[in-house]
Amino acid sequence: MKILKNKLKSELNIRTEKDFPVKGIEFIDITPLILQKETFKEITDKFVKELKDKNVDYVVGPEARGFLFASSIAYKLNIGLLPVRKKGKLPPTTVDSQFDYEKEYGKDTLELPKLVNDSYKGKNFYIIDDIYATGNTMKAIKKAITDLGGNVVGTGVVMNIVELNDDKEVFSLIDVNES
Repeated sequence: MKILKNKLKSELNIRTEKDFPVKGIEFIDITPLILQKETFKEITDKFVKELKDKNVDYVVGPEARGFLFASSIAYKLNIGLLPVRKKGKLPPTTVDSQFDYEKEYGKDTLELPKLVNDSYKGKNFYIIDDIYATGNTMKAIKKAITDLGGNVVGTGVVMNIVELNDDKEVFSLIDVNES
């Protein structure tokens, strides 16, 4: 893995796992970054700075590691957290549409929760995840939110694997190439 850009002052402790979650995939594990309290705080603070002037109503965190960042950022900004989960993992009160998407190593289906006493229409959402590879997870979430009338005002990730996508609009703290 070659680091192209690093906006963090902290040491980049990142590990890779061969053949995970399926044979032939080299999984980039950012868990060591969040194990270090200073680095986790720095990541949270950089996203808070990025979002503070965007008039965001909800930070969207895809399962599973997107939850970790989105929740701390939503807390610091005093705004709502929208967890996006795999099909059947949210309580039954979800929006009517489920959405399928392709990952590097297979297909998946995600669901959005219904908002309490509110609709998606006219609300501003910012999607945050740990790693951006093909971008298909974020694209699927963005489409689902906009189909419900919401506005996606931005997307951000801790790490962007730039050789796997051509998205110039995603905010990232670390850009890498796999080779």
